[in-house]
Amino acid sequence: MANKNTSKTRRRPSKAELERKEAIQRMLISLVIAFLLIFAAFKLGAAGITLYNLIRLLVGSLAYLAIFGLLIYLFFFKWIRKQEGLLSGFFTIFAGLLLIFEAYLVWKYGLDNSILRGTMAQVVTDLTGFRTTSFAGGGLIGVALYVPTAFLFSNIGTYFIGSILILVGALLVSPWSVYDIAEFFSRVFAKWREGHERRKEERFVKQEEQARQKAEEEARLEKEAAEKALLDMPPVDMETGEILTEEAVQDFPPIPEEEWVEPEIILPQADHEFPNQEETFDDEEVQVDFSAKEALEYKLPSLQLFAADKPKDQSKEKKIVRENIKILEETFASFGIKVTVERAEIGPSVTKYEVKPAVGVRVNRISNLADDLALALAAKDVRIEAPIPGKSLVGIEVPNSEIATVSFRELWEQSQTKAENLLEIPLGKAVNGTARAFDLSKMPHLLVAGSTGSGKSVAVNGIIASILMKARPDQVKFMMVDPKMVELSVYNDIPHLLIPVVTNPRKASKALQKVVDEMENRYELFAKVGVRNIAGFNAKVEEFNAQSEYKQIPLPLIVVIVDELADLMMVASKEVEDAIIRLGQKARAAGIHMILATQRPSVDVISGLIKANVPSRVAFAVSSGTDSRTILDENGAEKLLGRGDMLFKPIDENHPVRLQGSFISDDDVERIVNFIKAQADADYDESFDPGEVSENEGEFSDGETGGDPLFEEAKALVIETQKASASMIQRRLSVGFNRATRLMEELEMAGVIGPAEGTKPRKVLQQ
Repeated sequence: MANKNTSKTRRRPSKAELERKEAIQRMLISLVIAFLLIFAAFKLGAAGITLYNLIRLLVGSLAYLAIFGLLIYLFFFKWIRKQEGLLSGFFTIFAGLLLIFEAYLVWKYGLDNSILRGTMAQVVTDLTGFRTTSFAGGGLIGVALYVPTAFLFSNIGTYFIGSILILVGALLVSPWSVYDIAEFFSRVFAKWREGHERRKEERFVKQEEQARQKAEEEARLEKEAAEKALLDMPPVDMETGEILTEEAVQDFPPIPEEEWVEPEIILPQADHEFPNQEETFDDEEVQVDFSAKEALEYKLPSLQLFAADKPKDQSKEKKIVRENIKILEETFASFGIKVTVERAEIGPSVTKYEVKPAVGVRVNRISNLADDLALALAAKDVRIEAPIPGKSLVGIEVPNSEIATVSFRELWEQSQTKAENLLEIPLGKAVNGTARAFDLSKMPHLLVAGSTGSGKSVAVNGIIASILMKARPDQVKFMMVDPKMVELSVYNDIPHLLIPVVTNPRKASKALQKVVDEMENRYELFAKVGVRNIAGFNAKVEEFNAQSEYKQIPLPLIVVIVDELADLMMVASKEVEDAIIRLGQKARAAGIHMILATQRPSVDVISGLIKANVPSRVAFAVSSGTDSRTILDENGAEKLLGRGDMLFKPIDENHPVRLQGSFISDDDVERIVNFIKAQADADYDESFDPGEVSENEGEFSDGETGGDPLFEEAKALVIETQKASASMIQRRLSVGFNRATRLMEELEMAGVIGPAEGTKPRKVLQQ
């Protein structure tokens, strides 16, 4: 009965109690193992030495590492299990060390044929003698790993396998991935390569500098030697060739020191006194008419008239370029675009980086990063040319830290234009530093547009000066229109002008119409002679002059320059536009060319018909992409820097070229004008005189004022329809809005219609 009661009261332990009991057992076992490992580690007594040798029998001379590893695991096993890759990394490193230790043992004692026996013999000897002195290699575990590895890769190969295992284990233990380590080494290599390239470049520059200094020193020594030899040479009689003695030398008068000085260069301003002029007039047999004599006496201006070029130092741009190349590649890489900067060309105002995108990279991905690149490079603006015409590269134009001014004299010296091409004009320097010229006779007309201060007027002055440098007054004539009255007035009274510079906008339309009449007269003349253009006519004239004593004068080229087209279009848009369109369509063969400049490139100034007949354009800095498209039919000019930075789009190219225009100062212009005026007086052609205009003429766009010829017709129309509105007059009489408004005012003043009453229609007062 008692046994039954006892069995009833005994209950099964709960799950928590079982887990707690198991935890206590594990802790006790861990403490016992740790206690034994500490005895083995410190070799305490015979028991400690024996335990240590037993561990050595398993892992060889790595017993200490195994003991400490087990102790750490026993005390921190919960934390270690949570660390991913820590245990596997430790075991991988341990296996690599076992292989290396065992390979060293085999090599040291020559255990090629009895590896297991030799390894155990090392430990058993210590075990029986209670010692720990012999080298035990990798123990039994090391033997188990070494035998197949040595069979496959030999003893030396085992060292490599063990090293690889240690590296792999280190990667598993460390928080870095293989990619992180590869990227680290790639950065280290890139820095080393960059430093190597920099040192190589510095060494190359230093060698060049040393070579230059050596060459200068050799040239100086040669010059001194030549001068010394010349001084030491005995005097020689120039007639007999005999060497003179000192007494004979004394018979000659001393040569004044002044005659050995380098001749002074006379400025061309005063070089208008012609030494052969009197001889020409004294020769009675030579009979030349006035125009031919004037052409012979005229002397073209010299480059000495212009200020000398100042040296430019762009050395610091090289350092900036090297930094920008690295920034460009890193910026593209951050957007997932792999590119390589092939080359960089340092120009006067911008540096052009030629970038080669990787295979599969779309060009528009690069074009869309212009703002991001400007931000990364801390640049004012970045222009992207994608792709560069004729190359499988993308051009990225970045402004320089300083704009290097290109002087007119420097550009003229480098351009090497042909003297026979009177209208071949150097326009500016390209990004690669080469001078770029254009032939106005092939353009055949040029549109120059840009905002105020962008360099437009300086470019026009440079074009005029270039023509004056090559052409005599009988070869090229100018018709200049300057409504601003300050830009081109300096050229008044030069012999190249057909008429004085036109400053009245109301006269300008009539002056342009005179040029149209001259074009028609020339075509009638060509038809009579049987030629097709001015070159053929002048060739006929030369042929006639060679065979006849009656001399004919060749036709000169005519260049029409309008400095501000917008002012003319505001005053007389219809007449000006008609004249420009007619000249643009037909004037090329007649030897008439136009240069139209404006600072307001809007569609109401540069109409579609004007653009169609003026195919060559120069765009300076503008305020918006709309203005750029009005000039060039594409964006780009809104990213220019000003101060002569331009995009030039000639008739024979599909894409504009970026140039840095030359700078010609007011003093340079004044010197060349004074030089020309000193040689000949102005000889104006009365046939081109637009005549006088009234004060009110041209006040409205169609050039008509009070007393309009259409007044009676407008009056009859209003009385007949009993309606009066500017839109009706504009539509029925085919006039502009301004003129229709003026007619409405005249009708009101004449009492035909009543005053305006807001939105109500005007009353017609006459029946």
